[in-house]
Amino acid sequence: MTPSRPAIQIAQGDVEAAQRSWCAALIEIGHLGATGGNAMATATDVLSKAYDYDSGTVLFKPTLTFGAQTFRTTKQGALAYFVGGDSSHPDDSGFALKQWVKCDAKVIGVVAHGDMAIAMGNVHLEDAKGNKVTVDKSFGYLRHDDGSLRIVLHHSSLPYVPAKGAEAHPRTSTAR
Repeated sequence: MTPSRPAIQIAQGDVEAAQRSWCAALIEIGHLGATGGNAMATATDVLSKAYDYDSGTVLFKPTLTFGAQTFRTTKQGALAYFVGGDSSHPDDSGFALKQWVKCDAKVIGVVAHGDMAIAMGNVHLEDAKGNKVTVDKSFGYLRHDDGSLRIVLHHSSLPYVPAKGAEAHPRTSTAR
């Protein structure tokens, strides 16, 4: 039996740095795709360095997925989402290839326990045409022996926007 190492608490600053790195990688993959670079190789490298797919299962729910292919627990499924071109995921066009030019992650909060942390917040994206989108994100991180954080949970969704003129939800209504 090997002696266990003491867990190094994950701080909000560690999570913020990991998310800045994630944003930079997203922009780089899109740039490579637009300029004829090897977006596939870079995305594969990012999935090995930022996510924990090489050590086990990652729970990944991408923003724009649906049906039987909503959840991506394998590296192949995540790669298909980010760069497309995988016949087993025919609806994927490559989220990272949308030529994002700005990516800003805003961490709302972090809950950390030992070598694991869960973070929630928003990612604000802007593409090359000036279109902007905000995505709600939850990430779970695991600190590896080398000190790096790896994503083990990635849940992403578009913010809820109520229909105009919609009535208040019954539980939030002030009427009695």
